Amino acid sequence: MRNLGKIVLAAALAAGLSACGSSDQTSPGSAGGVTIGKTTTTTTSAPASNLPACTVDQIPIGGQVGSKPTITVPDTCSPPKELLSKDLTVGTGKDVTAGVTMQTHYVLVTWSDKVELDNSWDRGETFPLENVGQAQVIDGWNEGVIGMKEGGRRLLVIPPEKGYGQGGRGIKPNETLVFVVDAVAVS
Repeated sequence: MRNLGKIVLAAALAAGLSACGSSDQTSPGSAGGVTIGKTTTTTTSAPASNLPACTVDQIPIGGQVGSKPTITVPDTCSPPKELLSKDLTVGTGKDVTAGVTMQTHYVLVTWSDKVELDNSWDRGETFPLENVGQAQVIDGWNEGVIGMKEGGRRLLVIPPEKGYGQGGRGIKPNETLVFVVDAVAVS
């Protein structure tokens, strides 16, 4: 399974996954549509469009830095329309600024179906992010990880415009993405 994860991630990176109209971006969470984890079935009392937009504080996250987190997408609010972030644990190491390289661990859950779509933990390897701010990832990651500190954990809620827009590589059109990102090392 570990080698399959490497092959899938390498293929995804080589494919130059597109996001937000740019043809040269790749992203964690794009492992060719591989679904890892379980679907959580929930019901809502009102259509999502009639619910208020969620805040980061309404999205339960379990687990500690250094172990795989869990993400629970609530059914009591709708996906936010802007990029949201929250430090779940503030690191004590080097700052993540534009241009740095960092090693990350992450988990991705899609909002619409509450499925864990991808994570680096199960592959047993961190995901490298080079030239933060202009890295070959979706805009939500480039913007969302700046300001972290090494050793920290951050929740990112990424709207479609800063993610995959019209979809692709296993991501549905207009999908909101929920990531928990650990800044393992910053250089």
